[in-house]
Amino acid sequence: MSSTQRISVEINRDLLRSAKRILATATIRETIEKALLEVQRGEARREEVEALSSMEGLDLIDPDVMAKAWRS
Repeated sequence: MSSTQRISVEINRDLLRSAKRILATATIRETIEKALLEVQRGEARREEVEALSSMEGLDLIDPDVMAKAWRS
């Protein structure tokens, strides 16, 4: 379930126009929501890169797991 909140905020028009173009959005609300989702996705990507870089908590360094992954 999604919740919403009515907020009044001043937004730089040039930044908004640029974001609308980049995100291919039509309304201010759509632009803000899509931009916030992009922030969440960016953080998820950073977390994945960190996990893959450190291999922490991943089975990819377990030889038994990897042996099963490469079956022909």
